[in-house]
Amino acid sequence: MKFFYKNKKVEQWVVTLNFIAAGLVIAIFVMLYGFRREILHPVFLQGAEVVFCFYFFFEKIIRFFNAESKKEFLRYNWFEIPLLLVLLLIAGGADRWFPLLDRDVVLLPSVTIYLILQVLSKVCLGMVQFASAGKNPTKGLIVLFVVLICAGAGLLMLPKAHPEGKPMGFTDAFFTATSATCVTGLVVADTGEDFSVMGQTIILLLIQLGGLGIVIFGAVLALLLGQALSVKESLAMQDLLNAQTLRSISLMIGFIFLGTVVIEAVGAVALMPMWDNVPSAVPQPELQWFYSVFHSISAFCNAGFSLFNNSLIDYHTSVGVYAVIAPLIILGGLGFGVLYNLTHVAMDRMKRFFRLKLNPASALSLGMPERIQLQTKVVLMTSLILIVAGTILLMLFEHFSPQADHHNHLRTALFQSITARTAGFNTVDIAALSESGKAILMMLMFIGGSPGSTAGGIKTVTLAIVIMVIYATLRKRREVEMFKRSIRLGVVGRAITVMLLFAGLLVLMTMLLVLTEHNSGWSLLDLAFETGSALGTVGLSTGVTPTLTVAGKWVIIVTMLIGRLGPLTLLVGLTFNLKPASYDYPSEPLMIG
Repeated sequence: MKFFYKNKKVEQWVVTLNFIAAGLVIAIFVMLYGFRREILHPVFLQGAEVVFCFYFFFEKIIRFFNAESKKEFLRYNWFEIPLLLVLLLIAGGADRWFPLLDRDVVLLPSVTIYLILQVLSKVCLGMVQFASAGKNPTKGLIVLFVVLICAGAGLLMLPKAHPEGKPMGFTDAFFTATSATCVTGLVVADTGEDFSVMGQTIILLLIQLGGLGIVIFGAVLALLLGQALSVKESLAMQDLLNAQTLRSISLMIGFIFLGTVVIEAVGAVALMPMWDNVPSAVPQPELQWFYSVFHSISAFCNAGFSLFNNSLIDYHTSVGVYAVIAPLIILGGLGFGVLYNLTHVAMDRMKRFFRLKLNPASALSLGMPERIQLQTKVVLMTSLILIVAGTILLMLFEHFSPQADHHNHLRTALFQSITARTAGFNTVDIAALSESGKAILMMLMFIGGSPGSTAGGIKTVTLAIVIMVIYATLRKRREVEMFKRSIRLGVVGRAITVMLLFAGLLVLMTMLLVLTEHNSGWSLLDLAFETGSALGTVGLSTGVTPTLTVAGKWVIIVTMLIGRLGPLTLLVGLTFNLKPASYDYPSEPLMIG
């Protein structure tokens, strides 16, 4: 919602001061909680927090009197009033309400929480406004991803983000932040050993922000805090979410948020018993909840980050790996659009069933039932075929490999077939696989997950369209058809473009890695595997990544960012303002094949 203010100059000054204040508040938090040694005296920093509380309070008063519609302003900032009342009650009655506690023990955390909510609301709405500010939301998304990675790298370099005596350099911090934000999972530092709980929490937040999409996450929090989206912001979100109508934007955003929270929460609870299989892996019982939450989010966001230095190899016999983590990976890789459609269809079927049971005469008034969309059918069918085919091929080729141990077991092959396209967890040593096994994993990584998901690769729908193009050519069909539906020529062109761009980037980045690692002794297959894992945002590794040179790390960093955003997204972002030609040249036949 866009507000009109009486004095625009005053509003411009308030916006500028808000931006400065939010940055200073973040700096205060960093100085208070990011360093082991005092940068400034805590009393001074805590006093500054109180000053900024007063600033945000008076800023709202100024905007209230400057707003043309006081009623709309209060509706827009509905959460401010109860928040301020709670803060004032605590400030005025801390001694009365909490007589056994020191006043500062109650007041200071309340001030901190208030400031966090203030900064969050401003940053989140700012992200959505930035994405919709120009005519090209895609370019705004790219900028926001880069900003998030830079901010994450800075936080990971803080002394409290890693154990004492284990400082982290800029390149390694930037690599880790990129891998987390791009939900890849390739690591140059041991997540469980080289980062403190604070550092691991930062990584987890980057995974969640990167998995949902930073702009979508911003829109979710903005809507939760009552910050309604303007028409221009809704159009930007429609473009990023690929929603069919503006009316479905808020519903889609709400579904993404609620679905993510529910799925990740259920996954975390279900993972709790798994850590008892290897008691020594989680040294402190109270950390089991953190391990469960971390691996649940990492699995659903298809990030592949693990708090164990050998991923899930120690848990290859655990039921939780196959009954919890594997389904989380599949759900995260299907895409929010598919999950949204399946949920709507299931709810509609249930509603129609109960209405017919209770009132059979209402059959004619029910209308047309919700249908499973073509996108959903293609994604489900292609994903199922890839999982089954990958499992069979891995079992077949690893059965005849000299390293065959438990690699050829059905459950292990099934898990690697699932995780290779999206997540990057592994229950076997990838370096010990045969060359044919690595080649199969590379093909699965190249394909990746589904559109609108947290996964990378060319996507399942792209593969399906390219295959059906070949089928239509062989059958001499004029149009590409899938499930008795014709595919538009523009969609076919984009699918072929994505596949060719992805293949070209894979070759280019592999050659660059060969140049930077020419003295490393790694084979071309291993370097290509690592590049494919980065470009597909998978995270599987044969052991190359931790040994990379500085130049090699930056090659992988760029590869991960391109893989997360998508080569076509980057191309669209760069060529968005180009106008299509208003003329066509005469056609002439060419010989092919």
